[in-house]
Amino acid sequence: MNEITMKLNADRLIRMALEEDITSEDITTNSVMRKKQMGEVQLLCKETGVIAGIWVFERVFTLLDENTETEFYVKDGDKVEKGQLLGLVKGDIRVLLSGERTALNYLQRMSGIATYTRQIADLLKGSRTKLLDTRKTTPNMRIFEKYAVKTGGGYNHRYNLSDGILLKDNHIGAAGSVKKAVEMAREYAPFVRKIEVETENLDMVKEALEAGADIIMLDNMTPEMMKEAVALIDGRAQTECSGNVTKENIENLVSIGVDYISSGALTHSAPILDLSLKNLHAVD
Repeated sequence: MNEITMKLNADRLIRMALEEDITSEDITTNSVMRKKQMGEVQLLCKETGVIAGIWVFERVFTLLDENTETEFYVKDGDKVEKGQLLGLVKGDIRVLLSGERTALNYLQRMSGIATYTRQIADLLKGSRTKLLDTRKTTPNMRIFEKYAVKTGGGYNHRYNLSDGILLKDNHIGAAGSVKKAVEMAREYAPFVRKIEVETENLDMVKEALEAGADIIMLDNMTPEMMKEAVALIDGRAQTECSGNVTKENIENLVSIGVDYISSGALTHSAPILDLSLKNLHAVD
């Protein structure tokens, strides 16, 4: 997920967020600002982290008024510090007030994900293991959240259900066995698609190997069992470990030697990065 792709798809979602917040009017702003008045407000950082979503933040205001001007002193992926002035927004004060919450919601959420991802990715430095996100994203926020993961130094797993084949426990249950599920997927899917199988024990790992799975996920196994599985697979398939992976326990997984570690926590449990728009004042 890169910035170009995000820009191609983001406007519709940003408009929906604005429509959620302004159904007919911003009655508070319209009460105190009866006519257009140019103003300027500062974007301030209130805690240390990694910034992500600058363009989305800016786009909220320009969708409300294309004449809104922004000036940023940081770019996506930069480390930011508490008290740092990140940028300025200049335009009709009514637009600045009406767009403030939506713009900050995006920027704080995306920056929080980027910050948390960077913290975990740093723990994998020096290993060959790559950090992946999952589909455990906020509805209608996936495109933004997966972009934030990449900004923080992680990698994107499949974007959606059309993007790749991942045979999980219930797919295997529906098919009848790991072998049958892989056979059916191989028959149905285009040959360019890799087939990943979620396994929960060594017997399933062996069955996935024999069925010719391209990627084998080691799900909710103990570190000791995962080490056995990696030795058993021995490079015949790519390996991914998953299951309640967080910043607190990922160091226990680094030495296992899997190709990928996926973590839903990157998107469903990252706290926001505290940012604010302050010191709004009128300008000529």
